[in-house]
Amino acid sequence: MNKKTKLRIALASATLVVAAATGTALASGGSSSGSDSGSERPSTAQNKRGEQDKRQMPAVVEADGANVFPHSLDFDAPSKSFYVGSLKHGTVSTLGTDGKVRTFIDDPQIVSAQAVNIDRERGRVLVSNVDYGTADRSRKDAPFKVAGVGSYDLATGKQNWCVDLTALTLDGKRHLISDVTVAPDGTAYAVDELTPTVFRIDPEGNASVFLRDDLLQGTLDIPDFLDDVGMAAVEYAAGDQLIIAMADGSLVRVPVQHPEDAQKVRLSAPLASPTAGMRLLADGSITAVSSGLLTGKPARIQHVTPADGWKTATVTVTDTVTDPVTSDVTEGPGGTTYALSGGLADLLAGKSNDGFTLTPVRTG
Repeated sequence: MNKKTKLRIALASATLVVAAATGTALASGGSSSGSDSGSERPSTAQNKRGEQDKRQMPAVVEADGANVFPHSLDFDAPSKSFYVGSLKHGTVSTLGTDGKVRTFIDDPQIVSAQAVNIDRERGRVLVSNVDYGTADRSRKDAPFKVAGVGSYDLATGKQNWCVDLTALTLDGKRHLISDVTVAPDGTAYAVDELTPTVFRIDPEGNASVFLRDDLLQGTLDIPDFLDDVGMAAVEYAAGDQLIIAMADGSLVRVPVQHPEDAQKVRLSAPLASPTAGMRLLADGSITAVSSGLLTGKPARIQHVTPADGWKTATVTVTDTVTDPVTSDVTEGPGGTTYALSGGLADLLAGKSNDGFTLTPVRTG
């Protein structure tokens, strides 16, 4: 089966996922228990606490950006603005809690804008460049052949640099830069979802291969679309180390000074699969979202509490999002956390949409 045939099958599969997801959402009634059994009826006291929690939660943000299809986002506290990338247009837009979407970066070098990271200390926005084969600027006959990271001025949106990471590998393989994080010294680390490669990029845009390790090789298959999906998200954590979320629900810790010592984090339970996005919290723990893309079930919000310098960690489910295809979490105003549902299944199915949704979620 050639790649074009597989992509066409994937679009049809995505349509079925959306239909299944809608049915599941209605059946679940938006439950946030994190349990699949649904066998226990909450007590009156629990119902009252749940209603009180809902009243205290901020409102859902319904963004008006038609056909933006964001996969990830970040929040800039001083401006109270969310920054979202567009898989369809290759742009980066800003919005507030009013849901008004405004294009901020429009760089012809960016095919699809996936990861978005605000680096306020250096006054820049980092954006990963990918190509699912579905964007306005895509090479429709050669998806997943684009891999890069761009840096843009946080005040003006003007490009500082845009680096092509495929030039470092020259391996002819498919690539997907799923996420980018920044260390305190300004070094950026970008993870490739389709090869076991972590890239290092200095503040001036000079890139190198930081780590290539079989431990980071993907094992999750998305039927008739992508095989061996691996690194989905990355955060720089205390102890000068990277915490990498694998799509299969595992976590890997990579000491920055000794990347050869990378090892899996021993988890109390795996994250739900596929893991999609993470947010580092102020106390050093992590909130992660796992998409229900493959199951049609609500996306799960999970709290990961580390111990022993991230050698071990405890995983608990803290919330769910009715839209299964929820792909990222970020800080929001006043210490809140929002989850992004950007319409990925519609994009893969060749459908249009009217916007996307930011849902406030509980992190603990």
